[in-house]
Amino acid sequence: MTPKQVLEFAKENGAKIVDIRFLDYPGVWQHFSVPVGELDESSFDDGYGFDGSSIRGWQPIDASDMLVIPDPSTAKMDPFFEAPTMVLIGDIVDPITRENYSRDPRNIARKAEAYLKSSGLGDTVFIGPEAEFFIFDDIRYESSRHRAFYEIDSVEGQWNTGREECPNLGYKPRHKEGYFPVPPTDKFQDLRSEMLLTLQNLGIDVEAQHHEVATAGQAEIDMRFKPLLQMADQLMWFKYVLKNVAARDGRTVTFMPKPLFEDNGTGMHTHISIWKDGNPLFAGDKYAGVSQEALYAIGGILKHCKALCAFTNPTTNSYKRLVPGFEAPVNLAYSSRNRSAAVRIPMYSASPKAKRIEFRTPDPSCNGYLAFSAMLMAVIDGIENKIDPGDPLDKNIYDLPPEELAELDSAPGSLEEAVNALKEDHAFLKKGDVFTQDAIDMWIEYKTENEVNPVRLRPHPHEFYLYYDI
Repeated sequence: MTPKQVLEFAKENGAKIVDIRFLDYPGVWQHFSVPVGELDESSFDDGYGFDGSSIRGWQPIDASDMLVIPDPSTAKMDPFFEAPTMVLIGDIVDPITRENYSRDPRNIARKAEAYLKSSGLGDTVFIGPEAEFFIFDDIRYESSRHRAFYEIDSVEGQWNTGREECPNLGYKPRHKEGYFPVPPTDKFQDLRSEMLLTLQNLGIDVEAQHHEVATAGQAEIDMRFKPLLQMADQLMWFKYVLKNVAARDGRTVTFMPKPLFEDNGTGMHTHISIWKDGNPLFAGDKYAGVSQEALYAIGGILKHCKALCAFTNPTTNSYKRLVPGFEAPVNLAYSSRNRSAAVRIPMYSASPKAKRIEFRTPDPSCNGYLAFSAMLMAVIDGIENKIDPGDPLDKNIYDLPPEELAELDSAPGSLEEAVNALKEDHAFLKKGDVFTQDAIDMWIEYKTENEVNPVRLRPHPHEFYLYYDI
């Protein structure tokens, strides 16, 4: 839409409020609202001022003034606010130089798409994330100097088979058996359908919804693949819709990668394909029906995986899921059909248009703009430098004998290890000024000071169980 069309859209939908949204560096939506009368065509050039020093990972207090410029192509009506409200996602610029802000994740995603075009390899990258999540009934937690705990509850939780529920009707999925029984064991069909329909009403194409493997309401809703920036915008809407539909039902949704002990964690298997002039670059006559460029792209992801994880698996909790020997794909190998490999070539369809690679390591705690951009830059680096991914591994990695397993490299074992890998391996991200050194340095500093160190310094509750009596 043009600015003029946005104003007509607001009028047609009876909008009284305009909600301006952007996201902080870790990847959480921020917003403020103005009366619809405060929006005119000049607003799409002049923007709105705000305090950038109050946004995580952004400006120091002595250079705090920033502008957010609404993007007219992002206009949607919010499905939750009582007053009719039109939402616009904005881009961040410096109020003096009018330059795009180096730490604005949306700016980084735009530059990544532009760099693909300038490389000559393709004109479009399609991203298809499979973002899993949990639906819980109750969550309580505390982390203080003298006490730390968390407690999760769910009507579906296997641990509640003996709870007095007046009456307890059973039908609670056993650990690792939630994929995917019908109701009454699956208790969230209607809630997931409401989430799906709300997304569709916002113009977001959805392919499927279903229960996932874990007990206690693990679920997945799959959006149809879209170009990188559009999908990153949609992922923000996705998280917003799911959380608010659940809250309206008196429940809570989390994209935390590993909230439950001894059950499956939450991943975000991400499908990637590059197209040029309407033709799929990754279709060919090599292994599993892919092209040589696709194999080089896999080589780029495997080579840079440890650094990528600083963006694709950006929380300390991410590495409670990425543990060798368990269900998560931590071994840096590729295969067709084999879901224990870090990169998989899906074999659902023989159509050349369906040829893509699936990076299975990421999780949905990530900032989609940064994660998708970093993946694309690794893919481009692999193709440009003809990085050989080696031979495929067409067997269950978890059943390999120790001598074969020792030859496989692994994803990082902690956020600290991923951040350290990013320190050493980030030249591929800086091509085309997609990720600036400033943006990379701030990511490393923020993650270290606000997440790695605080978790490292705190006693863990299980340590009291292990060590209190020594």
